[in-house]
Amino acid sequence: MERLVKLYVKMTTPVRNERGAQSLEWLGIAALLILVLGIVSSAVSDNEGGIKSIISNIIQKISDMVG
Repeated sequence: MERLVKLYVKMTTPVRNERGAQSLEWLGIAALLILVLGIVSSAVSDNEGGIKSIISNIIQKISDMVG
């Protein structure tokens, strides 16, 4: 019985340790947010027209980055 408990603890310990994965997810979300804000900022700074040209500039810059 004791061997089964040790095996159970050995198998479930790595599953419970998800802090590192969560940190990476939050870091990825933050990087994506910074990227989007940078694109919007550059699109707005180049803008001389209305909201329609801002949106088209944002879409153009995203499509240039993606390819």
